[in-house]
Amino acid sequence: MSGPTPKRRVVLLGATGSVGESTLRVIAAHADRLELVGIAANRNHRRLAEIARQFRVPHVALQDTAALAEAQAAAAFPAGTVFHGGPAGLGELAVLPEADIVLVAIVGTTALEPTMAAIAAKKTIALASKEILVLAGKFVMAAAHASGSPLLPVDSEHNAVFQCLEGHRAADVRRIFLTASGGALRDLPLDKLAAVTPEAALKHPNWAMGPKITVDAATMANKGLELIEARWLFGLRPEQCAAVQHTQSRIHALVEFCDGSIIAQLGPPSMTFPIQHALLYPDRAPVGTDEALPLDRPFSLDFRPVDEVRYPCLRLAREAMTAGGVAPAVFNAANEVAVAAFLEKRVPFLAIPQIIAHTLANVDNFEPRTLEQVLATDADARRAALQSLPT
Repeated sequence: MSGPTPKRRVVLLGATGSVGESTLRVIAAHADRLELVGIAANRNHRRLAEIARQFRVPHVALQDTAALAEAQAAAAFPAGTVFHGGPAGLGELAVLPEADIVLVAIVGTTALEPTMAAIAAKKTIALASKEILVLAGKFVMAAAHASGSPLLPVDSEHNAVFQCLEGHRAADVRRIFLTASGGALRDLPLDKLAAVTPEAALKHPNWAMGPKITVDAATMANKGLELIEARWLFGLRPEQCAAVQHTQSRIHALVEFCDGSIIAQLGPPSMTFPIQHALLYPDRAPVGTDEALPLDRPFSLDFRPVDEVRYPCLRLAREAMTAGGVAPAVFNAANEVAVAAFLEKRVPFLAIPQIIAHTLANVDNFEPRTLEQVLATDADARRAALQSLPT
């Protein structure tokens, strides 16, 4: 007679963000199957200490070294906590011998090095940071194939595609469609967009997310990034990756097959569902957090083509994906700079696509041979985007 299934031991990079908080809910709901062995954040050591005490986490990393010093001096962490500091600390957590799965939920390109380290250590990767595949998709996927490290998507759209594709041949896929809510400004008249404030752009009608990704939803840059990510995750050609607007956020993706059949994945607009699927895969478990869709009550589903006049960032992302080379990395870097400037009220909302377009036009595109070339281009693109900002 077999004994109980051993717990899956989880390292959570980005524990204090919105995806991190959803992950903690999943782990708490399935404490009999999941164990948190490492957590990381940028500088929020107070919240990290609360998590460490609640889940009895032995390993903690803080990227900000000043925050690390404060954390060590505060004595708020459990006795015996092992601290890891600076960018190297993220990599140390990613390769912990006792870890089975590393959930990467760090916003931006900081996640690239620890993810590559975890892949080299043959960890299972649960990936919520879309930027690393946009920045260096061919290198990340090549490393994952070489090491045999499974890469499980956590973004709701990519997790939905993953579920729809399971059991089907890649050759039978015609297209995938990622759904887009349209963000906080989807019903605002076009002539009002010039005066949009960060506060207005951050009022997402469906999802509770961090500020950067919420602005990305309002511009639909996030959908462009997700299309680029999907291309790498699922080995697709750019023309096989499309987006469709679906305001209810109940269908997360659709896969169209060569015979005309379409399979869709449905779920509530909550990250706990794709996170639970990735952490427990290939097993499934009863819902331990949010309620499933209320099929005993009426609700509607609608679709519409994306208006690229309203959402020029999506067009720019698709053009970058089609161009290939380092163009997607340039798009991502310029978008990060532009969104940060908008949130700081240095530029208006409509400047975001203008900054991206300017940067794409002023940074040469080429096919990178090394990861170092991609990182250098990322830095060049950020400089070019910053130079386009008003002084």
